[in-house]
Amino acid sequence: MTNSVYEIVTNKIIEKLEQGVVPWQKPWVNGNTAVNWKTQKPYRGINIMLLDPGEYVTFKQVQEAKGKVKKGAKSEIVVFWKWIETENKDTGKEEKIPLLRYYRVFNINQCEGIESKRKEEETFEHDPIEEAENIVKGYMSAPSFSFNSGRAYYQPSMDHVNVPPMKDFPKVEEYYCTFFHELVHSTGHTSRLKRTGITSATAHFGSEEYSQEELVAEIGASMLTGLAGFVDVTFNNSVSYIQSWLRKLKDDKTLIVKAASQAQKAIDFILRVNNKEED
Repeated sequence: MTNSVYEIVTNKIIEKLEQGVVPWQKPWVNGNTAVNWKTQKPYRGINIMLLDPGEYVTFKQVQEAKGKVKKGAKSEIVVFWKWIETENKDTGKEEKIPLLRYYRVFNINQCEGIESKRKEEETFEHDPIEEAENIVKGYMSAPSFSFNSGRAYYQPSMDHVNVPPMKDFPKVEEYYCTFFHELVHSTGHTSRLKRTGITSATAHFGSEEYSQEELVAEIGASMLTGLAGFVDVTFNNSVSYIQSWLRKLKDDKTLIVKAASQAQKAIDFILRVNNKEED
């Protein structure tokens, strides 16, 4: 039964990729952006990559608000372009040139006396899906878990998974799909299946190894949602996510089959399935 689900999901993904899919969207709603605490304006450009979701203040803003930064708090960098007027040595004319500058900010969680200015976040009530819960609970020697809003990730160095809480997802099925994605990543840890996309020192964001690992994780998540009985709810968003990483790999759809094989091994590990057949 399990192998047939793997095959059905893999074939459906390939078929959908041939048809074209809509852009991927984050399936959770709260804490998705980093904003300036005082203005509530989102940070832009490279700052989106530099900052985790949340509200940020400068040290001066903390002082102005009569608050204080907690002892030992570490600041983050925000970069911006400042236009400088200067004289062109060749023409003698005044001109403006961009100069990259930066300043340091603290997340308001690192401060005392600073209250959030964000509007009340929207939350959703869901009943857990028993089959999906059983998959998570059945993962022996699993990594540690946390459920903080804004980000979903697996941290190999700490062997730790974070996913936004269930209440942040309009669809409970997307919560489990996100959770499954990170669980599949965790099977690549050196103490488990030792997948290159997780263990390699060169597997950084956007690299070929990283991109292939994302294929494995999302195909694996789709397979697990199939086993839990709700693959159709999450399928389109999963395929669009897979497509976004395939583009980084020159749209080589043959990689789907290879990634699906690795995803199957990951799921067998989570489900404690002994499969002696070689791929």
